[in-house]
Amino acid sequence: MDTTSQVYISLEVVIGAISVVGNTMVLLAIYKNMKLRTVTNTFIGSLALADLLVGILVSPLAALSYLGLPADYMWCVFTNSVIVVFTQISIFNLCAIAVERFIAIKSPYFYQEHLTIKVAIIISIIAWIAGMIVGFTPMFGWNLGPMADNKCAFLSVIDMNYIVYFNFFGFVLSPLVIMFLIYVYIYYIVRQQLVKIAALEIANQNAQKKQKLKFAKEVKAAKSLAVVIGVFALCWLPIHILNSISLICKGSNCIYPYKLLLAAILLSHINSAVNPFLYAIGNSQFQLAFKRMFCGKGAVSWQHTLTEQEITVMTRNAAMAKAKSTNSGFNSINSGPKTTENDSESSTENNLNTETQNNDNVGNGQTNPVFFV
Repeated sequence: MDTTSQVYISLEVVIGAISVVGNTMVLLAIYKNMKLRTVTNTFIGSLALADLLVGILVSPLAALSYLGLPADYMWCVFTNSVIVVFTQISIFNLCAIAVERFIAIKSPYFYQEHLTIKVAIIISIIAWIAGMIVGFTPMFGWNLGPMADNKCAFLSVIDMNYIVYFNFFGFVLSPLVIMFLIYVYIYYIVRQQLVKIAALEIANQNAQKKQKLKFAKEVKAAKSLAVVIGVFALCWLPIHILNSISLICKGSNCIYPYKLLLAAILLSHINSAVNPFLYAIGNSQFQLAFKRMFCGKGAVSWQHTLTEQEITVMTRNAAMAKAKSTNSGFNSINSGPKTTENDSESSTENNLNTETQNNDNVGNGQTNPVFFV
């Protein structure tokens, strides 16, 4: 085995190991932390699962294909089709994330009412099915037929017309262009909303400040996920561009070094390894989850930040309790004995004890069920 082969296979092993460890951490963080079980993170979890399988399957299979294995024709087609499958699953999940961010910023009320975790799971399943259909198309007959020398290689069995015109132009480049346009429009909406919020801040400072904080949270999530999509494009476009050159451009002027092709393949697989780091950089809850995994549960405490829904429900419950207390007071004045000072103090003490208990629960990572309706 020559030096190039040794370096390539070694790097595939390293990339696969990093992908497995990093994306396993992402999935465990979402599973163990209730705060990370959101609509957006449902799609991120689906993307992490695809990246995990890239580390488990794609990197080893790419190394086998490089060595000319497996020798069986249909197994060779399957091995090389798996690589395309997880590319498609990733791109479809990224499309779902872009649309989800668009709806969250453009129509927040529709988003809160209709886009639930259950809906996100259904969309993720559809993305996986669609990715498998597109990726396994060569298994249904669109391939180059049996290898002449029984030596497996991507270019020996996979038709470049399928890769370039069907896969790249139809299901990679087109979705990337759509996602780019979505994020450009999100940027336009953000600028408009910030101008409106700034204009209304003077009239109702408290309410607008609350709205601005909520809007800023959605914008931050959109920025972080835009970075994920941008890195995906940077990692995957080189290999597709080289494939397009191989098909469209004929002649000696279009020949590129074989090592450049191997570097492009490695770059596409690196995408699955870097995504967990991008999630950690862009999401403080992922940062806390990863710190707890490495440092232990006692080393890092969760910061409980009330969501918009929790604040709304708490305010409503407080208003109802106040109204009930007022009505009870009037009834006591009209038809019953007055509440004594001792009773009032006892009631106040009980309320304080209850509030303290709830705060303790929050500090321990628990939430009061009354917050969620």
